Amino acid sequence: MTENPTDRAVEAAERDASRERRSEEIERVVSASSASSLSAESSHHGVQMERVETQRDLERHQTELSRIHTARSQHSGTVGRTQSTKWKRPLPNFGAGKAYPPLLPNQEDYVVEFDGPDDPLHAQNWPFSKKLLTATMLGFTTMTAAFGSSIFSAATAAVGLEFGVSSEISLLGVSFYVLGFATGPTFWAPLSELKGRRLPLVTSMFGFAIFNIANAVGKDLQTVLITRFFAGFFGACPLAVVAAVFSDMFDNRTRGIAITVFSMTVFTGPLLAPFIGGFIVESYLGWRWTSYIVSFMGFFAFVLNLFLLEETYPPSILVGKASELRRRTLNWGIHAKQEEIEVDVRELITKNFSRPMRLLFTEPIVLLLSIYMAFIYGLLYLFLTAYPFVFQGVHHMSAGVAGLTFFGMIVGQLIAGVTVLLQQPWYSRKLAANNGIPVPEWRLPSVIAGGVAFAAGLFWFGWSGYRADIHWIVPTLSGLLTGFGLASIFLQSLNYLVDAYLMFAASAIAGNTFLRSLAGAGFPLFSKYMFQGMGIQWASTLLGAIAAALVPIPIIFYVYGHRIRQRSAYAPTFSPSTKASGDAAASDEGNVSDEKGILENSGSGSSASRARVDNEARSAV
Repeated sequence: MTENPTDRAVEAAERDASRERRSEEIERVVSASSASSLSAESSHHGVQMERVETQRDLERHQTELSRIHTARSQHSGTVGRTQSTKWKRPLPNFGAGKAYPPLLPNQEDYVVEFDGPDDPLHAQNWPFSKKLLTATMLGFTTMTAAFGSSIFSAATAAVGLEFGVSSEISLLGVSFYVLGFATGPTFWAPLSELKGRRLPLVTSMFGFAIFNIANAVGKDLQTVLITRFFAGFFGACPLAVVAAVFSDMFDNRTRGIAITVFSMTVFTGPLLAPFIGGFIVESYLGWRWTSYIVSFMGFFAFVLNLFLLEETYPPSILVGKASELRRRTLNWGIHAKQEEIEVDVRELITKNFSRPMRLLFTEPIVLLLSIYMAFIYGLLYLFLTAYPFVFQGVHHMSAGVAGLTFFGMIVGQLIAGVTVLLQQPWYSRKLAANNGIPVPEWRLPSVIAGGVAFAAGLFWFGWSGYRADIHWIVPTLSGLLTGFGLASIFLQSLNYLVDAYLMFAASAIAGNTFLRSLAGAGFPLFSKYMFQGMGIQWASTLLGAIAAALVPIPIIFYVYGHRIRQRSAYAPTFSPSTKASGDAAASDEGNVSDEKGILENSGSGSSASRARVDNEARSAV
């Protein structure tokens, strides 16, 4: 395959223009992308592109290089970006006897871009107060969705009594909700790539609130279960999209802090709900108010997002900019690169079903970490049943008081979050020492420590909670270890997947989310039989033994992860450059970052990643 003539013309024009400007000046940022994207799709066929000259001024502006790379990856990875093959019939006539008009003189001249690396339109350049407001608002939105997943667990006995079914059947209300978590991202994630982040977040929270109202007024069990599923489906949107919003707003140095805070809302939400639900069910309000409360929270989040949330997705920001310029200049040709996209159903299925499944079952890192995280996530919802066995069954507490014992796990999770935040300066120093290139394995020591703590907490819980003569505070304090382990494993495992797979991180996370949501839906269904049949101590011992057996997974990746990623067709690997340039002139020899480090990939499956990088270097001028 050869370069497109249009690409060569654009490249030559930009190269000529660059000679006429001051070396320290950057006139525009290539967004999603001014360089025509022969990008990741053609790269999979092993296309090798030659690197061309890269100006010294561009090399000195690493922020701009990062933005170019991110925007192009977003655009090339967006559903509908590739050339559609669905048109089988010949091209229709233009109409009214007209011939087809000529192409625009130079289409790229009509594509809007960001105005340099400090463009205030870009979400990473927003004031800190605005970022903080957005993060707080979306943190509440995410916590609301997570809160709704478990509050129903306190109502299962009352629901079973009202509709004449067993508690196992009524517990399906929790499982169906989590199944909604599993299926929802396949719709909300691509929608956020096509139409931006704001539309799915606003729409989903309205649907979330409506279906919780429908659940509260349901007159039969099937209505209750169906509305729980769709509440989970709509509630999955913030879980899938909010992390992407934080990625839009924060750079490498601060993104870890933002994702940590976001993840804390995901995991504390389900543990805050049981005691609230327990007190509601025991009061005169009844079980239906567990859904009314969540719906009120959903409507509040909807109003916040509707009036205060601004778009953060760079391609969609440029769509808005292009729309304004068209109206004000009356030049119909002005457009954003994102507006060239037309959705193709086949590609939609490929990118949102087959690619995540392909990564899940063919990439060892994604598969093994997903199994580990699925087990941990399943136990998060299994605890909704296990804790009542200990604190209601053994220590005879009421449902509301027994729910307060979850604060042991909440405190443990908060300790894990603070620990990760305290590691951020250490991580930033290592990142700076490596010229801004992240090494995914830096994330894994926390996962290893969390795995050991989680397994120990399970043994502690089981062997201190099965006897009434052991004070209730002892099994409660076991939550410090299980909560710490759960949060540590999840926080840094997700960061590891993002760092390891970069432009394919969304697919890796989607596959991971699918598997762990299935575990979250299934584990509560057998927990009652397990704890009744084996006893609290032996059931916890079995779970603790499995948790201990899974601890070597992050250890293996910590030692051999780099080698495994080298053999992957999806995971690029970073390594320091072995040769630094001796003078400024050397930077014109076509190497994008001879002092900043190079992106390299070896092994039989690495041609795709190498070609992507060569293409990025070629078109970054």
